[in-house]
Amino acid sequence: MPTKSNDLRFSPSIFILSTLLGLGICFPIKAETVSSVSRLPSGIVTQGAALLKDLQLTKIAQNQKQNNPGLPKKRQFEGNVELPEYGSVEQKRSPVNSKKNQNSTPSSPSTRVLVSEVLVKGANPELKDIIYGAIETKPGRTTTRNQLQQDLNAVYATGYFQNVEVNPEDTSLGVRIAFVVKPNPTLNRVRLKTASQKNSQILPPAKVKQIFGEDYGKILNLRELQQGIIKVNEWYSKNGYELAQVVGAPQIGSEGNVTLIVAEGVIEDIRVRYFDEDDRPIKGKTREFIITREIELESGKVFQQNTAQQDLRRLYGLGIFQDARLSFSPGEDPNQVIVNVDIVEDSGGQLDFGGGYSSDTGLLGTVGYQQKNLGGNNQTLGSEISISDDDLLFDLSFTDPWIASSDTRTSYTVNAFRSRSTSLVFNGDNDIDTDNGSDTPRIVRTGGGIRLARPIASDPFERQKWLLSSALKYQRVAVNNRDGDVAPLSEDPTPNDGTDDRRNLAFSDDGTDDLFSLGFNATRDRLNNRLQPTEGSLLKLGTEQTLPIGSGNILLNRVTADYSHFFPVDLIGFSDEPETIAFNIQAGTILGDLPPYEAFILGGANSVRGFNDGEVGSGRSRFQASAEYRFPVFKIVRGAVFFDYGTTLGSGSEVPGEPSVVRELPGSAYGYGMGIRINTPVAPIRLDYAINDDGDNMIQFGFGEKF
Repeated sequence: MPTKSNDLRFSPSIFILSTLLGLGICFPIKAETVSSVSRLPSGIVTQGAALLKDLQLTKIAQNQKQNNPGLPKKRQFEGNVELPEYGSVEQKRSPVNSKKNQNSTPSSPSTRVLVSEVLVKGANPELKDIIYGAIETKPGRTTTRNQLQQDLNAVYATGYFQNVEVNPEDTSLGVRIAFVVKPNPTLNRVRLKTASQKNSQILPPAKVKQIFGEDYGKILNLRELQQGIIKVNEWYSKNGYELAQVVGAPQIGSEGNVTLIVAEGVIEDIRVRYFDEDDRPIKGKTREFIITREIELESGKVFQQNTAQQDLRRLYGLGIFQDARLSFSPGEDPNQVIVNVDIVEDSGGQLDFGGGYSSDTGLLGTVGYQQKNLGGNNQTLGSEISISDDDLLFDLSFTDPWIASSDTRTSYTVNAFRSRSTSLVFNGDNDIDTDNGSDTPRIVRTGGGIRLARPIASDPFERQKWLLSSALKYQRVAVNNRDGDVAPLSEDPTPNDGTDDRRNLAFSDDGTDDLFSLGFNATRDRLNNRLQPTEGSLLKLGTEQTLPIGSGNILLNRVTADYSHFFPVDLIGFSDEPETIAFNIQAGTILGDLPPYEAFILGGANSVRGFNDGEVGSGRSRFQASAEYRFPVFKIVRGAVFFDYGTTLGSGSEVPGEPSVVRELPGSAYGYGMGIRINTPVAPIRLDYAINDDGDNMIQFGFGEKF
């Protein structure tokens, strides 16, 4: 920017005379006036100051949207709020043709007036050069009222001045034009205040200084200030404060202190509203506190989009609403908003019927009922009853996911059950059959229990680092044959050798055991995604202790550990989707008494792939390790290369009856292969092609990742 300037710019008289002669103009000996203005035949005026007076300044527009700026236009929250609008640079060329100006002179605004001098008053040399560079009016040339109006606006549009005036004055050689300006003060500081004159809650002072600090100590420029205001609004939007923006005109003090008034979108209240599927208001059945305790947004705080989205995800995660959205209403304070939580409830109840036939149970009929929002308390009541030719099976449960009196998300589940299944300890290759009936042993469990779970987190909205749980359970376990008769012994594989090789299938001699157990579990979750993690770790620790009460007087302690770790990598760069190397280690042991059906199982799609379920072995202890390289293929398809290893650590013979030894299972094995994962709305579908250490191969199917 040039630093040299003059207080006025003019043309020498010889230059002016030559200009006039070139235009065919001569000076009359006696001036004539037309409406008090000396007019030349060609239409050029030399004594035309009166034509150029009373120009009106068109100032830079400030924020033109000040009607409750904290509210978006639409009722439903979509996260977009328009920024304040400011006048553009083009405004400096907008002429002002007010009625006053039109009537102040009979001449047209396009009448040309000869300019003899152009002066700037009230500015330092640097600002003078800026003014001279902004105007089109030059000494020795003609100008018009329209042109001078544009120059007036252009000077103000530079942003350096509080006010600009034009004072025209007739001289013998033409009109002297004086631009009289009042510069803005030197910028000292910019601070943000809310409409209630409180400091901004969310924008750090350091960020304000970063935006405006480069201009501190310089003449305040309104256009640069506006650009800074736009950056402030962009910061609000980028950081999720979609209702926050600078409103009104900046308040500029004489000492250069600028105050910006912001409406930060402070929440006045949070209200719950219920609607039917046709968006008509109704009376909801869900108790209001069930909804509001999931909302981190709170009265007196600034609305934040990211927090709102997390709140909505939690509401959807309850599984009891068809729709949940946020909308806004004006608060009693025009600078605050009321956040409405608009809910469309689900029916909550579900009744299912089913039936079928299998070689194990014969004809089977099933009826199930589930109520997800019992009494409007988000409590779940579930029941399923199955009736076959010779048995009645059931599973009844009641769950409260968040006890009302708890500050944290403490939950509990009470259940009662009767189930029947084949045990992989006995079933598979080289089956072990029952002595009476000569068929696969069925493990029938009848009992009930209660489980309590509580996250370790000071804030219920923070992601839990640890989840602790404990359970008290009783089971009456019976080993039955297909007909439902108790089968305490296995079939003698060599009945004619003169020795009795029958083994106990239960811990008790009569084939029934009582298990009273107390369990404790701890989980630490540091995964970035629980369904398909690509980074982080997951640790699970557990122990279960039985009490020697009832049939068998069984006293055992089961200890387990499970650890997974995920490392992001970039090996093939096939797409922008992440690649991951994942490791999993599992180990466990059982101390004390051990019913055979409680032994650890190895082999299968969720254990050592390449083997059928339970075909590696069963034992008192186990160790299992897996490694996978997971990579993207297409948008919804991912691939994996894997290796699994598992061993019972030679403990197969420590299980009563030695079922793994009798079935001649290896006890240790590995498998490897590759597969694909297809993403679905429910869970990834897993298809693996696996080869085991015997050279056998198979395709195995599952839902979700193996770990």
